[in-house]
This record gives sequence, C-alpha cells and structure tokens, in this order.
Amino acid sequence: MIEARGLGHRYTKDAWVFRGVDVTAHEGRVLAVLGPNGRGKSTLLRALAGLLTPTEGTVTASAPVAYVPQSHSAAFGYSVADMVLMGRSRHLKAYAVPGRKDRELTAGALDQVGITHMADRSYAELSGGEQQMVLIARALAAQCRVMVLDEPVSALDLRNQARVLTLLQELAADGMGIALTTHHPDHALHLADDAVLVLGPDDVRTGPAAELLDARALGELYGLPVATARVEGPRGPRTVVVPDLGPARSAPAATCAPTLVKETAA
Repeated sequence: MIEARGLGHRYTKDAWVFRGVDVTAHEGRVLAVLGPNGRGKSTLLRALAGLLTPTEGTVTASAPVAYVPQSHSAAFGYSVADMVLMGRSRHLKAYAVPGRKDRELTAGALDQVGITHMADRSYAELSGGEQQMVLIARALAAQCRVMVLDEPVSALDLRNQARVLTLLQELAADGMGIALTTHHPDHALHLADDAVLVLGPDDVRTGPAAELLDARALGELYGLPVATARVEGPRGPRTVVVPDLGPARSAPAATCAPTLVKETAA
C-alpha cells in the first residue's frame, strides 16, 4: 500500500538522516520502525505518509493514508466529536456540511476506540494520551486503508496501551496497512509483521520482525546488553525484551515467571 525505494533525507548539505531505504507497508500487515532518539524514525514515517518530500528516492501510495502524530494541539476548543468528524473532510465537497453518514461514521469510530463517553468533552482539556486516542478515531473516521502512527502509545497508561495495540491488530486483520514507530521492542515483537531498524544514516535494516528483532540486533540498536525471554501471559506465551538496567534494588514476587530463551550481550 506504501512503497518506498531508495529513500534518503537530509536537513543540511552533509548531514543525512538516512539513505538508501527500501521499505513497503503491506495490506493487512503491521510495519514497526525502531531506533534510538534522534535517528530519524519520525522523519522516515512522515515521508511514508506523504507529509515530507524526501531528498532522494520515491514514495508511492496505492490507497488512502491517514497520519496520527505523536502530539497535537488544536487552535480552538473543539469537542472530541468534532475533532473526529474532521476526519470526514476529505470526503466532502468544498463548503459542504457533514451529513448523517459522516456523523454515523464518527460515532462508530468513537465507539471502536472506546471513547464515546468523551464525545462532548473539549479536546484541548484532554491529557496527551486521551488526545492520541481521539486522533486514532479521527483516522478511522477518514476511512483510510493505511494508518501511519508516530509513537501511538507513548502517552498511554498500561490499560489503554493494551486497548490501542489490540485495536491495531484488529485493523490489520481486517486488511488495513499499519506503519508505526515505537520505543517498545516488546510491542513490535507482539504486533509487527515487518520491521525497520534505524541504526544510522547508512545502516537502516528491513525485514520480517520475527527475524530482525533478536537480542543481538536490539542490543546493537540501543547500545546496551539485551536479552529476550518467553513469559506465560493470560493469552499464552509471548516474547519480551529485557534490557540491562543495572542491579535491581529488590526481587519482587512475579505472578508470571519468565523463562529466558536467549541472551546476547551487545
């Protein structure tokens, strides 16, 4: 649904953010972009969404794309319902007023994200995490076929992280293409089909998430020892990433005992 070839971008003459990137966001698949702060993840994502013209290379989209930024502020005190209704604007003719279908789709998007109870609240008065969920609902109301999200759960509590990640899985299962950045390798391992690791301007790696996101590569990406572990969760076993955070203050009892399956020092 989005295909980038030979993608490169720089902000100054000799300072490339990345170069030579080939990546595709497929229908019904989740693409996760990972990397340390300042390595160009958001820049790459904006290029994929068509919001930034790359210095070199091409980006081709074969379906409507919606972009969900990491943070956003509204100039006026719009209600949550009106913010989501704005997602219908590309379907309206000039000077047209949203109709019943637009409002029904808005109500459906609010319900799908689980924020119907917030419909009459002022968007400006919401927390950053609540605003993020409103923007996801707006993208759904737009009836996009590809959703591009910059750190979609960075400001959310644990419960709402689970809600949004589950929603993205469901959307991909329904055929939507999903591309997102994340600082949580656990989320990428749980959610993503494909991955991009941005290690440096000339070292951007792409491939299947299950193959690319191993302990060695993640340790190299973040510059610290990393291990992967299998834990028994409520819905069965899953792989988590365990970074070396130094000696622990204490060892609290865990409800789910992890079993290490791989450990590689960076």
